[in-house]
Amino acid sequence: MANAPDLILYNGKITTLDRANPEAQAVAISGGRFVMAGADHDVMALAGPDTRRIDLKGRRVIPGLIDSHMHVIRGGLNYNMELRWDGVRSLADAMRMLKQQVNRTPAPQWVRVIGGFTAHQFAEKRLPTIDEINAVAPDTPVFILHLYDRAILNGAALRAVGYDKNTKDFPGGEIVRNTQGEPTGLLVAKPNATILYATLARGPKLPEEYQKNSTRHFMREVNRLGVTSVIDAGGGFQNYPDDYKIIEDLHRDGLLTIRIAYNLFTQKPKEELKDFSSWVGQVKPGQGDDTYRANGAGEMLVYSAADYEDFQVERPELPASMESDLEPVIRLLAQNKWPWRLHATYNETIGRALDVYEKIHREIPIDKLNWFFDHAETIDDRNIERIAKLGGGIAVQHRMAYQGEYFVARYGARAAERTPPIARMLAMGVKVGAGTDATRVASYNPWVSLAWLVTGKTVGGLALYPASNTLDRETALRLWTEANGWFSTEAGKKGRIEAGQLADLAVLSDDYFAVPGDAIGDITSVLTILGGKPVHGSDDFKDLAPPLPPAMPDWSPVRFFGGYQARGGVGTNTGAAFASCTVHGHEHAKAWTAEVPVADDQSFWGALGCSCWAF
Repeated sequence: MANAPDLILYNGKITTLDRANPEAQAVAISGGRFVMAGADHDVMALAGPDTRRIDLKGRRVIPGLIDSHMHVIRGGLNYNMELRWDGVRSLADAMRMLKQQVNRTPAPQWVRVIGGFTAHQFAEKRLPTIDEINAVAPDTPVFILHLYDRAILNGAALRAVGYDKNTKDFPGGEIVRNTQGEPTGLLVAKPNATILYATLARGPKLPEEYQKNSTRHFMREVNRLGVTSVIDAGGGFQNYPDDYKIIEDLHRDGLLTIRIAYNLFTQKPKEELKDFSSWVGQVKPGQGDDTYRANGAGEMLVYSAADYEDFQVERPELPASMESDLEPVIRLLAQNKWPWRLHATYNETIGRALDVYEKIHREIPIDKLNWFFDHAETIDDRNIERIAKLGGGIAVQHRMAYQGEYFVARYGARAAERTPPIARMLAMGVKVGAGTDATRVASYNPWVSLAWLVTGKTVGGLALYPASNTLDRETALRLWTEANGWFSTEAGKKGRIEAGQLADLAVLSDDYFAVPGDAIGDITSVLTILGGKPVHGSDDFKDLAPPLPPAMPDWSPVRFFGGYQARGGVGTNTGAAFASCTVHGHEHAKAWTAEVPVADDQSFWGALGCSCWAF
């Protein structure tokens, strides 16, 4: 048949999110775009002799997930160095992982646990003590970052960074000391997290080729969870263009497996206008292609507007200079038609920023610029109304799933019921999209976010929201797909399975619309397709995606533990087996559920009949 599709997926339960055609059995793809979604017999009739056919075997299919707020470019550079506690259900398992990684990490490298978890996810409901970390790592530096509030360093890490009784505290942060004035190993943000990130930056970095490998493994990890697009929110120590070389090299070489729209994040207090003045002459919003493109400014626009979301301390009072600092930056962006995003946890910050936006809008209309606030946990109805009137949006993240218990302890359960008031935002007509804010605070797992949106619960099991502030499953899914197209100025281009849209989709391990709410967070993708090409496959589809080279370096935690840990834990190393063997292309599905005793790495992998331990 002339113009036959390149690929047909059939025998599925396809949620298209196309309101005119909401359910389908099959979908046809040609030239990287969907050409038809419908009944099996109608779509299969389009097939030609060269059309590839994939039997979905009755699985649920959704559009590829889009994360409106992730630090994927920075996260990719470091992923292979990080031991991820994302999803680990007990501190005992987390410490077992830590001990194993300490034993295989060579000097002078560090073992790093960088966000993506909370003490409340552990059965023990606590963090490890410094003594416990020193006991398993007397000589190897260990750095553990918990949310935005603290970092724990063992004795070896303190020696590596050179902190002693003469080291001065960072502004807005504290080096906790003993009675003799010596650092104990606890660093606390009060509330400024610079102390945490500046200390982390003292650790060894991966060489360039390893950073490329690391970024590829991180992209494959989010592909494993069904993510096909990310809006990168920039970040500290991520300067443009220097720190974008790795991602741009991968794009040039055709190795990106997610679509990235990137925002530029100012790097130095009092030099914000200088940064953006330089960047508007170097790059234009929309510059690039459907895989890698410039998006706009932020999430940091000026440092005086940064209200760090550390709910273990009081809300910071922002300086009186905030408005005068912010106004010339917004004016510059509006004049050059740059979209922007602004990190804003608290309603007070949002109100002050809106004063500036409204002033600029009277001179230079901003209501068509796709600007938005990130986070907005305590926003009130008045400020939602002001955002709607100015044509703005709000990108929400599942930070409260990780910090809800701390918020309740400080402000009370009643105040937590609207953190953020997502259902109210939607009812008032504001553009709303969902994301994670991964990797240093919440996890990059989109299914944790979807579970939070639907159930209103934290990862520790605390019910935060009444039914009036939870979402039905379709609405939650739309926030993770079609709604996020607006936030990258790509509305109508992706986020639905319908003719003409980019052919990005995920075939799910379990039916999102049928599993209990508490099981949503355990869903993964068994087949992820980007532009009509498989970028991840497992189970029945394990041979469809191209293999990755092994994670570099050879001691990388990714080789042994992978990323997000599935329910069932790693206490017997079964979770580690599955994740690691997935990376190497080996199949040990039975081992995933088996209780394999662990004496050491070699005996464990040997029990599985696998040589992964030898890497």
